[in-house]
Amino acid sequence: MGVWQIAVVIILLLLIIKPLGSYIYHVFSNQPNKTDKIFAPIEKVIYAICGMKKRAPMTWKKYAVSLLLTNIIFVAVGYMILRIQQILPLNPNGISGMNPTLSFNTIISFMTNTNLQHYSGETGLSYFSQMAVIMMMMFTSAATGLAAAIAFIRGVTSKGKTIGNFFEDFVKGHTRLLMPMSVILTIILVGLKVPQTLEPSIKVTTLEGAKQVIAIGPVAALEAIKHLGTNGGGFFGANSAHPFENPSPLTNVIEILAMWSIPASLTYTYGRFAKRQKQGWVIFGAMGILFAAFLALIFISESHGNPALTAMGLNHSQGSMEGKEERFGIAQSALFSTVTTAATTGSVDNMHDTLTPLGEITPLSLMMLNTVFGGDGVGLINMLMYAIIAVFICGLMVGRTPEFLGRKIEPKEMKLITVALLVHPLIILAPTAVSFLTELGKGAISNPGFHGITQVLYEFTSSAANNGSGFEGLGDNTAFWNISTGLVMLFGRYISIIALLAAAGSLARKQPVPETIGTFRTDNLLFTGILTGIVLIVGALTFFPVIALGPIAEYLSIR
Repeated sequence: MGVWQIAVVIILLLLIIKPLGSYIYHVFSNQPNKTDKIFAPIEKVIYAICGMKKRAPMTWKKYAVSLLLTNIIFVAVGYMILRIQQILPLNPNGISGMNPTLSFNTIISFMTNTNLQHYSGETGLSYFSQMAVIMMMMFTSAATGLAAAIAFIRGVTSKGKTIGNFFEDFVKGHTRLLMPMSVILTIILVGLKVPQTLEPSIKVTTLEGAKQVIAIGPVAALEAIKHLGTNGGGFFGANSAHPFENPSPLTNVIEILAMWSIPASLTYTYGRFAKRQKQGWVIFGAMGILFAAFLALIFISESHGNPALTAMGLNHSQGSMEGKEERFGIAQSALFSTVTTAATTGSVDNMHDTLTPLGEITPLSLMMLNTVFGGDGVGLINMLMYAIIAVFICGLMVGRTPEFLGRKIEPKEMKLITVALLVHPLIILAPTAVSFLTELGKGAISNPGFHGITQVLYEFTSSAANNGSGFEGLGDNTAFWNISTGLVMLFGRYISIIALLAAAGSLARKQPVPETIGTFRTDNLLFTGILTGIVLIVGALTFFPVIALGPIAEYLSIR
């Protein structure tokens, strides 16, 4: 039954990819299309207010600076709101302002599309902060990632043109994609019993006579953009395991598809830009192979249960149900964990801290690779980066100048791609090591031994991958963890984006090289296999030793 549940969701995704991927292409191709009648008048007003009537194409440097400055302004405004939320409207529960380090961590987290939460949403934020900061940044961070991805796609596919105009891409990402889809999804979720209200928390008397406070709020609207924007921050501390955020198996499937659909469909969009749809399916195929392998690992591990409990005769007949919701079961919980870390969403419908040791490898590995679908745009960029690396290696092996989509890959592009490739493991492994050298880091660990290593490793991996899902069990709301993970989130988001935009700008300026009989093809099954192998080899060489110290060692110790 579990396998069939997973299969149905995957089939639904496959039905979504082509129409949504084509729609995204039409949104960002800047060619006249039918959607202009609906959205162009709205966008004209926005452009007029912002003084952007003429939206000239940008160089990669101007595109990157525009992206950074826009994000900086949102960070400044959002930080101030969090600090003074106690005096702002829509605070019926009287929640006080956040302290400085937690405000820093939260605002960086949501601007970088990470949504790591060192606070509990229902007690840490007013309704105004939830809407004006959290939801606002869920839109803007997702639109930023989309804009960067489209710019990179233009760089590798356009014929001597620029990578576009950031502000135009940013506005269209909101008006034509994220907002319309969020409105539709919000209405669906409200119809499926997800709360959407500005009323204060409900105070009730239990059957035992005790007083209980039930938190409510504008949950459905946050849930919609949280998943569509691959954000992941929960309205409640329990995230999508909370029955108000995710009340039924049907809403669970809808949320899985919501966070998976845009990242997966972008592979089809890429094929449309390349004017060769096979290119898009090759990227999707490599992502799909890696996804299926890691999904199988977590599903089988959780289905077999905890080895230690099995030896004691205490294992659950359905597998390891610790930390999981009965209404979802093993299959939907395993699929949700795989999708949320593959798509770098970060929402959870079960606690990853309670996964079996081998099951823990799946979310960790998917965030470490950061190429299997990824967030809105970033995963595609990273997989295209690996595709260029694969072409470069194959070119060296046959003694031919590497080419990708008719562009020569030269040392300048490889240096930029190498920077993006190396930053990711550096900002995961270095802070993890530093944390074990100081009591500020070690003091937050709640589990000794190998599991404690995994707690720390997961926190920095989630931050670097801009995922935001918590392993839980780590006492992370301290100055040390707020500042360290905040810096990791910043570096993980912007260093790679800037480096890859520079590579895209360099490729866009090159004159196309005509294909010959010796051109290495990148649109067939052979290249799919090579690309998958390159991702696995680089990932294994980089991260296997630290995974061996955590989940693998834990498994061997309790087997």
